[in-house]
Amino acid sequence: MTRGLIAALAIARKDLRTELRTKESLNASASFALVILVLFSFAFDLGREEIYAISGGMLWLVWSFAGALIVNRSFARELPNDCLDVLVASPAPAWAVFLGKAIAAFFLLILVEAISLLPFGLFYNIAWYDSAGSLLVVMALTTWGITVVGAAFSAVTVNVRLRELMLPVLLYPILIPLLIAAMGVTTGLFSGDAVPGSAAASLRLLAGFDVMYTALALYLIEYVLVG
Repeated sequence: MTRGLIAALAIARKDLRTELRTKESLNASASFALVILVLFSFAFDLGREEIYAISGGMLWLVWSFAGALIVNRSFARELPNDCLDVLVASPAPAWAVFLGKAIAAFFLLILVEAISLLPFGLFYNIAWYDSAGSLLVVMALTTWGITVVGAAFSAVTVNVRLRELMLPVLLYPILIPLLIAAMGVTTGLFSGDAVPGSAAASLRLLAGFDVMYTALALYLIEYVLVG
């Protein structure tokens, strides 16, 4: 178990170093998030209350689409020179390979979210920093759910010719309950109208989603990668 966790951290470190050097997924996802936020700011002529009402939904829609760009490369970057076959044949267990990929995608998506929060606050005049601590918890729980499910489907579609199309088709229906809960609690944080009981229920849903799909992915990933 310990050796597997060490292997997972090594794979995550390798993926992060590779991505920060090439910036393929990072540039694409960050640019996408910023452009969509700018377009939305010009597309809708909404009042103050209406902006707050859609703020959480708009933000998580942008971040979930940006996340698909990141997780799509999780296993695809290993295809050249048969690196994926070498990685699967290495002493690292399949679950450690998957966990390392998911951890790397998690930190990359968190970075994209952090980059886009400042322009989001400026374009929509939303003081998100007033609830930064609670927002960070929601971001961490929801982002892990997006990346763990996304990395699992990235492994499933890695050898599919149209994986850029197939991955979102498989990913977003699974993420519906996660995103609904995240949108609701985030909107409540921004508007200051969050009901404590409702927010706690949403956080429990986010945590439960993460635990369930993480356990399921770790259990099934060997059948996906090794067969």
